Amino acid sequence: MSATPSKPSMAEKIGLIDDFCGRARILPVITINREEEILPLADALAAGGLTTLEVTLRSALGLTAIRLLREARPALCIGAGTVLDPAMLAEAEAAGAQFLVSPGGTAELLQAGVESALPLLPGISSASEIMLGYALGYRRFKLFPAEVCGGAAALKALGGPFPGVRFCPTGGVNPDNLRRYMQVPNVMCVGGSWMLEAGWIAAGDWARVTRVSAEALTLLD
Repeated sequence: MSATPSKPSMAEKIGLIDDFCGRARILPVITINREEEILPLADALAAGGLTTLEVTLRSALGLTAIRLLREARPALCIGAGTVLDPAMLAEAEAAGAQFLVSPGGTAELLQAGVESALPLLPGISSASEIMLGYALGYRRFKLFPAEVCGGAAALKALGGPFPGVRFCPTGGVNPDNLRRYMQVPNVMCVGGSWMLEAGWIAAGDWARVTRVSAEALTLLD
């Protein structure tokens, strides 16, 4: 009789977040509108150097995309974004997501994240929200919407009372401010969608997606 695998501790899940964020540096935030876009879009991002992808559950195809990418593109790291409640968390976990991202955090969702085998990166927009997650063992958060919440200056200020906390700012991040965010010591990666212009995707201009992705990474060198 085989032993049941033990659930990762919060410290181990923090390590997993550090690993995928450190490798990603830029986390594309993807919303799938047509099933035929899934593989070519992921391939275009990967060709540009972006191989850790956040597939949002904003569309009905989010879970389909996660399942397909986990099966057809196993070399990529695929997370589920816009996870709003424990039921969505469970669906994303069942679909094969490797990490979870939420725009905010309720007590129920944060507790479900503690109990999940997957690392959850909960969204915050204030020090009080950080403290709610901190009490449950969270040390990694998404600042959202980053620019509206004060941008790089807010992240620097949060570094004082929360020296062990690190962030993935998302919302308003673009090539003009990318470097400024990444220069803040408590930023581990950034999330964005500027490389995913709707017109390029509708036209199947995958070469442009690849080029803009690669150009963004050069800004961090």
